[in-house]
Amino acid sequence: MFFYHFPKNHMKILLGDFNAKVGRENIFKPTIGNESLHQHSNDDDDVRIVTFATSKNLVVKNTMFPHRNIHKYTWPSPVGKTHNQIDQILIDRRRYSSILDVRSFRGADCDTDHSLVIAKLRERLAVRKQAAQNFDGEKFNLRKLNELGV
Repeated sequence: MFFYHFPKNHMKILLGDFNAKVGRENIFKPTIGNESLHQHSNDDDDVRIVTFATSKNLVVKNTMFPHRNIHKYTWPSPVGKTHNQIDQILIDRRRYSSILDVRSFRGADCDTDHSLVIAKLRERLAVRKQAAQNFDGEKFNLRKLNELGV
């Protein structure tokens, strides 16, 4: 299997339909939050995503924000009695605070039976101080500009 190693300064976000219901178990607390729609992770697929996130130093951000349940679930059953939160957004732990909010929107027409999941992001860019230090204090010679007709 091929693994690509990203530079440390790149933001890594993994999102998609993982078909995994992440619960609120205490053993997964560094990786998941208290606001999951489900109380327990049911089977191996559900635990597999948390194990993957832990091994890659990722955090499941869907489970961290307090919303009403209608804004948490991403897939209703065809009958409409069961609601599941199976679409997840994972981000590397270093950029944990870059995602400000995650919620689902039920009314979006996306030609799918899943709800649209929206994440609000904030990225802070580093300013290089070297550009200001490279200026050696030399001023522009305005006389030469006037002679050239500029």
